[in-house]
Amino acid sequence: MLAKDEAICIRALDYSETSQIVTFFTKATGKITAIAKGSKRPKSAFDGPIEVFSYGKIVFSDSSREKLATLTEFEQQPGFTNLRNNLFILNCCLFGAELLNSLTKDYDPHPQLFDSFLQYLQNTNEHRASSIEYRVSSIEHQDTLAYLILFQLTLLKEIGLMPILDYCVNCKTSFEYRASSIEHRVYFSSAANGLICRDCEANYQDKILLSKSAAACLTNLKLLAQSQEKTLQEVEKILIYHFTSILNRPPKMAKHILKSDPKTTGQK
Repeated sequence: MLAKDEAICIRALDYSETSQIVTFFTKATGKITAIAKGSKRPKSAFDGPIEVFSYGKIVFSDSSREKLATLTEFEQQPGFTNLRNNLFILNCCLFGAELLNSLTKDYDPHPQLFDSFLQYLQNTNEHRASSIEYRVSSIEHQDTLAYLILFQLTLLKEIGLMPILDYCVNCKTSFEYRASSIEHRVYFSSAANGLICRDCEANYQDKILLSKSAAACLTNLKLLAQSQEKTLQEVEKILIYHFTSILNRPPKMAKHILKSDPKTTGQK
């Protein structure tokens, strides 16, 4: 039985001299892994080897979901070629793809998550294309991190693991903060799956103390767009720490995004 779908390639491995094993995140079907026979031949039916972030319409056979699907057609649309112009931007996108692959199940559709990932790639690609220079400016670095953080939070929400960021997980005290108005200490606990106030922090050994600006960003995501790079790095460290806890291992690409230990964030 043949199925059609809109898809983004999130993983590609060589299978033989001429074929590949590719993982797609699709809009209607969810994540699928398929064999692309002959994809590495110069005149293949897929316009050459399939690369990560290739996007377009696919046709595949999924007669048995216990086995690899077979990719029969891939009508590729103009890709995200600007992502490869800078290593940091590429690594951020690869990190997003890794998390998507690790935290979603085969044949479990998430249309809104698909749209979010596609928008994430488009935003990053278009922002990179608008740059005159090849190197990443400070503003580009900030925007790239902000895009990544927003996608990661969307991913957590879609898979049902979104941390609680608007009130204390333990006592339910509401957090309605702006960067200039935070007076009390705020912590993040992965075990609690959210923010903890100063009165409850003693109950959570894994807590991480947040700076005022990072706490403000997490309680009001609209502040991400105007936050300094230092604050965005702190928020991303928190998320990497949280994903490490969820996966029971550090994500492979995390070391290419932030090199410092996530537990070193915050104030003393």
